[in-house]
Amino acid sequence: MRPTSLPLAAYRAAVALDEPHGPAADHEASPGHAMGSGHTPDARPAALVRQALVLLADDPAAVKAGLRPGAADGIDDTAARRLLRAVLTVREPGPLPTGAARVLDALLTAERLARGTTDAAALPSVRDTLPRTAYRAADRTALWQGDLTTLGADAVVNAANSALLGCFRPMHPCIDNALHSAAGPRLRDDCHTVMSLQGHPEPTGTAKITRGHHLPARYVLHTVGPIVDGPVLPEHRQALAASYRACLDLAADVGGIRTLAFCGISTGVFGYPKAPAARIALDTVAEWLDHHPGRLDRVIFNVYADDDRAAYVQALTEGTQPR
Repeated sequence: MRPTSLPLAAYRAAVALDEPHGPAADHEASPGHAMGSGHTPDARPAALVRQALVLLADDPAAVKAGLRPGAADGIDDTAARRLLRAVLTVREPGPLPTGAARVLDALLTAERLARGTTDAAALPSVRDTLPRTAYRAADRTALWQGDLTTLGADAVVNAANSALLGCFRPMHPCIDNALHSAAGPRLRDDCHTVMSLQGHPEPTGTAKITRGHHLPARYVLHTVGPIVDGPVLPEHRQALAASYRACLDLAADVGGIRTLAFCGISTGVFGYPKAPAARIALDTVAEWLDHHPGRLDRVIFNVYADDDRAAYVQALTEGTQPR
């Protein structure tokens, strides 16, 4: 029997999905993580990194990541930030050492502001960028090449693994790692809450939703796409389409989501070839939008590398004649 996916109603309150968003609200909700009264961390990012490393030095994750007392003293700021990211990447869900949450909040807020934010609602549509496309949802979608951690959409989609806790490999170049690193450790804690309630790994082709915490996106949708190791089979195509539909359906169930950005589900380490994956993404989204008129203002197909973009452009321009 195929395992079932926990419905939104069963975990919505547990992850405070409808509570105010942002680090200030999260900090208010987690007084046990706060620093002592009146203590304000140094606002400079480099200083915050080193404060965080000191506070995390006795955490079990520190040993896994190679952090020992004084280890950050002899390295430059870039190496120190990589070390901190490694510690947080391998760290299991759970309360942070006293004071660490406040320092990390200040650091991640500063880094988000430094990266800048792209307004999803202001992106040109597929029709604007490829005016001769025959894609039927061209006026309701956008193709955007950029860093998903900087996109100010209402929700972004994360290509997760079945544990749904984020990537535990330091500096691994997957979207799961990037989103969790930018969002901060509360994102993993929320995912752990959901998975503890569910009691089994996330099935392929389903989705969960959490807040975005330090991301500019208000929400993160987590979905597990199919793993392809060999030829693409009908069941792979069905599962990939199911992941896109699950994210769209779940986004539609949460009030206030009008812009939704997809990463390339399964096209990274999960091995799904990029060109057929792009066609499934485009077709599934267009069909869903046709059946839910007006529910979403814009769906964004986010691509990062040039070959990712080329796969979408090819799919969007097939059958059109050059001028």
